[in-house]
Amino acid sequence: MSEFWCKVKKTLEFHSSRVVRAARGAWWDLAKTRSHKPIFIVGCSRAGTTVVYKTFSKSNAIGSLNRETHDFWVDMHPLSNKNWDTHGLDAIDASTADQDYVSRYFYAWTGQSRFVDKNNQNGLCVSYLYSLFPDAHFIYVKRNPGDNINSLIEGWSKPEEFATWSDVLPEKVTVEDGRYSQWCFFLANGWRDYISASIEDVCAFQYNAINQAILDAKSVIPTAQWSEIFYEDIVRQPVESFRILFEASSLPFDAQLQVHCENVLDTPYNAFSEIRLDKWKDGRNREKIDRVLAKIEVTAGAMGYKL
Repeated sequence: MSEFWCKVKKTLEFHSSRVVRAARGAWWDLAKTRSHKPIFIVGCSRAGTTVVYKTFSKSNAIGSLNRETHDFWVDMHPLSNKNWDTHGLDAIDASTADQDYVSRYFYAWTGQSRFVDKNNQNGLCVSYLYSLFPDAHFIYVKRNPGDNINSLIEGWSKPEEFATWSDVLPEKVTVEDGRYSQWCFFLANGWRDYISASIEDVCAFQYNAINQAILDAKSVIPTAQWSEIFYEDIVRQPVESFRILFEASSLPFDAQLQVHCENVLDTPYNAFSEIRLDKWKDGRNREKIDRVLAKIEVTAGAMGYKL
């Protein structure tokens, strides 16, 4: 197909999708069918949440945007409303208007009333999301601190990917003596104490903050609506790990999904290097990580990791 006809095809697909979304939105305005049993993937950035999200997005039984939704949620509750203190939202922030807006948005984009969602900040918003959708199912992805902090450090070297939202932060960031000048991933309460810290201290803070927030919120979620998975188990046994998660979420785990999971590690999503466990131990950041492991020991222990 010539370049001209490729452009024509893309233009037609773009406008067609807009028409479909508009029609779905109009229908939602009439039916007012709120989303039911949404699935929220939570965990620290660089913990493996993307592979879980993308795998759930393969299911025909649930809607997915197939992309991160950071901008969508932040536009609803701008960081400036909380003095740029945190991406976190609490139950008190939830409203019927939010519930309707979210339901309409995901229905318009996916055509389904049940959806799966994931972004870096949702781990700080579990109580808010549960207040919006009391029948929601949460999947908490955990990763061992060494590998997770290692990947966070590597991610901080990619501000074009992980700091696109932080250009308007009110504080000047000079992490690692100014080597890192854009704040990456997410804001948690207390982040300003680390704007001039070492990169390993920043990443240990982020690992602690979001995992502790998830562990704290877990107590308010009914047991049947909460699943946890070690990223390491996904690497070792991807098919069985995903089968358990799908069944807990009341979703069919069919032959097509099984084949996908059998090969899911062959085409990694957003990985910086080969998929293997304990990469940090022979990596360039080992000394940095060794210096901060004691700072995350309590949180890691509560997650099920023994250091």
